[in-house]
Amino acid sequence: MRWLVLLGLVAFSECIVKIPLRRVKTMRNTVSGKNMLNNFLKEHAYRLSQISFRGSNLTTLPLRNIMDLMYVGNITIGTPPQEFQVVFDTGSSDFWVPSDFCTSPACSTHVRFIHLQSSTFRPTNKTFRITYGSGRMKGVVVHDTVRIGDLVSTDQPFGLSVEEYGFEGRAYDGILGLNYPNISWSGAIPIFDKLKNQGAISEPVFAFYLSNISMKRKVIACSGGCEAIVDTGTSAIEGPRRLVNKIQKLIGARPRHSKHYVSCSAVNTLPSIIFTINGINYPVPGRAYVLKDSRGRCYTVFQENKVSSSTETWILGDVFLRVYFSVFDRGNDRIGLARAV
Repeated sequence: MRWLVLLGLVAFSECIVKIPLRRVKTMRNTVSGKNMLNNFLKEHAYRLSQISFRGSNLTTLPLRNIMDLMYVGNITIGTPPQEFQVVFDTGSSDFWVPSDFCTSPACSTHVRFIHLQSSTFRPTNKTFRITYGSGRMKGVVVHDTVRIGDLVSTDQPFGLSVEEYGFEGRAYDGILGLNYPNISWSGAIPIFDKLKNQGAISEPVFAFYLSNISMKRKVIACSGGCEAIVDTGTSAIEGPRRLVNKIQKLIGARPRHSKHYVSCSAVNTLPSIIFTINGINYPVPGRAYVLKDSRGRCYTVFQENKVSSSTETWILGDVFLRVYFSVFDRGNDRIGLARAV
């Protein structure tokens, strides 16, 4: 079992939400998230005096790693509770699942929320649309009770999809956004902000187990500084096409269809790609940025960022997060990173 720790908007003095990560059909060995947590707490001992675990509410929620491409966990909605598998996404703010009145083919392959079976359901007339890199959806805002482990958000606003495109056959039913309220397409308050307002948690901090990017000490991108998004909802590392193609060329990756392939025998000799953030280097080794397809061929995880209009915006997805334990401190608008050991 692999552990990824989510201090789900951690209330250090009141509530710790710890999520163990269970790998399913994995392609490589990864580090133990349990060790990550122990090391993190050891390195930040100065804060332990402020933490009281006595009488704390410890919630354990299993996540599944789907082919090293995404992490999904179970939550429930309604009274009595209906269970769904969702992606915990730091790159978005909206929370939605399929509705029972969605007729799109994608909805028929997932669990749909049956609103008539919930006594705490409350509808609204507000509609919204969201376009992701992997698909798009149209939904309506509703309210109901939502549970993440032992955390309960009553009268939580969220979305029910009425149309979905691009989500057919995905291993999750919906998406649970963890980002700031001001980027919510539906205008609904995100669940962790609602939990904070309800007093279920006391600190807006959660954790998951760019000035420039360099390789072999040579700057290959972001020479003048650039922006980066740490995103659990993205499996790859995405950047501008010109710079991504430059990286592919430097590591000897050859294009084939939608992917760039390298020799599997050369993976351990590939150079690390180093992301420098606030003067600190965060190397990602070849064994981390190369995956295997269904035929056992090795391909790189660097992809073009087709969503952002900026020429210097990078998205550091799950590939990066498997190498670095990340803490999202929304209360102080900062992210902490520590080597996963």
